[in-house]
Parts: sequence; C-alpha cells; structure tokens
Amino acid sequence: MAQVERGWVVIRGGLVADAAQRRAEPADILVEDGVIRTVGPALDAPEAARVEDASGLLLHPGLVNAHTHGHGGLARGLADAWTLELLLAAGPWMGGGRSLQDKKLSAQLCAAEMALKGVTAAYDLYAEAPVPTREGMDAAAEAYAEVGLRAVIAPMVADRTVWDAVPGLRDALPDALRAQVDALRPAPGEATLAAMGEILSHWRWAGQDIRAALAPTIPLHCADDFLCGCQRLAAEHGAPLQSHVAESKLQALAGLDRYGKTLVQHLDALGLVGPGFSAAHGIWLTDDDLRLMADRGAAIAHNPGSNMRLGNGMFRLRRALDLGVTVGIGTDGVSSSDTSNMYEAMRAAFQLAAVQGPDPAEWVTAPEAWRAGTLGSARALGFADIGAIAPGMKADIVFLDLQHPNWMPLNHAVNQIIHTEDGNALRHVMVGGRVIVRDRKLLTVDLAKLAREAEAARARLEALNAEKRGLFALLEPVVRSFCPAFARRPYPVRRYLCDPA
Repeated sequence: MAQVERGWVVIRGGLVADAAQRRAEPADILVEDGVIRTVGPALDAPEAARVEDASGLLLHPGLVNAHTHGHGGLARGLADAWTLELLLAAGPWMGGGRSLQDKKLSAQLCAAEMALKGVTAAYDLYAEAPVPTREGMDAAAEAYAEVGLRAVIAPMVADRTVWDAVPGLRDALPDALRAQVDALRPAPGEATLAAMGEILSHWRWAGQDIRAALAPTIPLHCADDFLCGCQRLAAEHGAPLQSHVAESKLQALAGLDRYGKTLVQHLDALGLVGPGFSAAHGIWLTDDDLRLMADRGAAIAHNPGSNMRLGNGMFRLRRALDLGVTVGIGTDGVSSSDTSNMYEAMRAAFQLAAVQGPDPAEWVTAPEAWRAGTLGSARALGFADIGAIAPGMKADIVFLDLQHPNWMPLNHAVNQIIHTEDGNALRHVMVGGRVIVRDRKLLTVDLAKLAREAEAARARLEALNAEKRGLFALLEPVVRSFCPAFARRPYPVRRYLCDPA
C-alpha cells in the first residue's frame, strides 16, 4: 500500500506549480500523517517536523494514471503494426503460462516505471485467465504495495472471446483454427462472477488505498446477464467499474449490429452508467453518448498514446469537456502503448486535440490537459483527496529539477509540464509524505533484481508459449483481412483523418 509517513514533514524552498498562475510561486508545504495541512510562504512547523529541502525544485501533485494493465508488463515490445483486434487475438500468447510470481512481477515492472515517471496512483485492469483468482489479484496488489503507489485494481473479465464478439470473425476461420480458438474461451460467466465475488469479499487491502474494482473488459465480450452481474457486485461492494467502450470503430459498428443502439446507450439501459463508472477510450462516442455520460456522472479515461498506436482514431477531448464529462488520462498497458509515461500521455492528449482542426479555440489548453491527468484521473479512480497540492489532500508530490534542460528557463510551469517535461527532470517522488524516489533512485524495490527476474521470466515464457505464438501466426492474416474490412462500413461519427464514412 501507499505507506503514510507518520508525524510532521515540512517541505521548504520549492516552487509549487499552479494552473492558475503563469509562474510557479515559492511556498512551503506542511504535512501531517501524510496529509497536506497548509501551503504558503515561510510556514511555521513543529520542532519535531522532518525538513524536506526543495530548493531549486518545482513541485507538482503526483500524476494519476486513469487506465493501465499490469498484466502487460512482461509483454512490452511484442507488438508492432497491430490493431486492437490483433492485440486481443494475441492475448493467449502474450499472457499465457504465467505463474503467481510472474503475475506479481508483471505488475511490479509497471508500478516501478510509473513511480520513476511521476505517477502516484493508477487504475489497473488486470487480466488473469481463465478466471480471476484471489491469489492473482492479491499478487497484483502486493506489487503496487511494495513499490508504494496507490491503486485501483480491477479483474478484467469476459465470458466471450474476440472471435465471438466480432460478428462473422469466427466463421471466417478455417475449421481447424475455429476449433482451436473455441478451446481458448474463458470460464462460464457464473464461475467468473463467483470468483470476483470472492475477490471483493476477501479484499485485504481495504482502506489502504489499494482498492478493488470490476472491469468487464469490452461490452461486446460480455453477455448482458454477465454485465448486470458485474454491476450487482459493484453495487454490493461499493466498487467502481471500468470497461473499454467504443475504443475502435469496429466495436462501435458491432454494437449497433448487436444492440440496435450505441454501446453507451446499451450499458445505460442495463444500469451500468453512473458515478462509479468510467469508460476507457471512448473514441467513437457520439455527442448524445457524451451528454449521457455527463448526466450520469460517469467518467472517461482518455488514452491518446494507445489510441494512435493501435490506429483506433481521435478522441474529441475538447467536445467531451465542453459537454461536462469528467475526463482522466491514462497510458493504457505497456503491451499496447509500450510506456507508462503520463507526461507523454498528457502531451499527446494536447497534441491529438490540436490536429483535429485549425482553430485553437477547438483545442485544449495545457491547464486542461494538466487537470485531466491529475484531478480528472483521480475522479475516475474514485479518489477525492489526491491530484492537487492543497490543504486536506494527500501528500503525493513530485519534485522536478529546475537545473535540468527541460526547465531552462522556467517561463510557464504548467505549459512546460505538458509541452516539455518527459520524466527526465524528475528528482524525487513522495506518496503520503513518504519519499519513494530519491535523487532519481527508486527506494522501495530493487530494480536490478526486477531486471534479472524479468529476463528469466521472458526466456521461460517464450519457450512455454511457443505453441500459442504459432497459433497466433496462423490467426493473424484472418484478423488483418477481416477486421479492417468490417470497419470500413459507415458509422454516424468520424474519428479518422481520412475516414470516408
């Protein structure tokens, strides 16, 4: 868990970034038991307070990753020119054969990267096949706890595969391949719901800022009864719920085919869309979908890096904000975006909004991208006390070195965080008043040991999953041919630069 440093800490001599001001102003920060009590110049502090010298440093609240996948940590770099549907088809190969230690290691690799790049909390949709287990989710939670981050961990579940979810895709396979993909189906919905109920009922990290959630992975991959079962569990346990919604044009089209309405409208009819619900990606949402999300108090986790990486199109961040939707920013998993760098994600969110039209009034500003990556993401996670440096907020603080070239000179703090910072100026990271990164060194886990374990796991899993990789090589041409053809059909909105429909 995010271990709180008990007692008083006073951070002196730093500049505090503030979206309301062009230049960061000098301020001290007084922290008691991991919570910020006062922010201001030359603060008085109790004699026993530990002094944290922030001279020459810019301070900003810890970044909050609204959407990632810890199970992807051991699959970094395996994908190249893949669509989302190819990534889904490769899942059994990329994530197969994992031991319990592999599951923890994969999440810990992601958590360690995030800590070293200024992320202090994350929403992790963690996949475990064929059914999520208490041991597996506990291993993922332990990974975050040891690194020292806050997290929301959601078993990512389904009762159908991509072959059943995409109309006609299974039928496009030769008979022999069809039989092989049928053998990869997940556990029956009832068994998965029972397993998630066990996980939620026995979650031992409750109240420790590593919280449990639910993640029916993609609506089309879930029967309606299964989706409703997830909602019942979420309501029973007070848990948030996140799903990949309208991530690709293919999903949006298949949703119309199956439900006769948009994916958001269907989820709303089932009772899933509400204050505890967040939609990951949401690229192909209509204006009516966005209004419905805003009216219900739901959120969107915008993942600009993977949206471009997988060729899914351009999310309309400006429009979503204008219609009142809470938007957070995520990196997605490192198997689909190859990085957990939230500085890059916030910059990409700005840039992706800017390339959609020539009028800057229709873009977003640096402060808006900044708020999305902090307070907006915190709301998507269900945290009301992170994402800002202010009294009553938890002391999750990032310290940037103003002597790094990224900050020579300091002209506009928030502009430079969004447009310039890439994580290389990061000096320290504090979570709950406890320093987990000091002078660019992660203090909580041994990175060299993680590297050795990761390489050993890679070699073992590569051999173990060779047959599944061979199956994917046979399936790949079918997916490459069928899915883009399916997605060429017209849809009411356009999210590609050159989409004729």
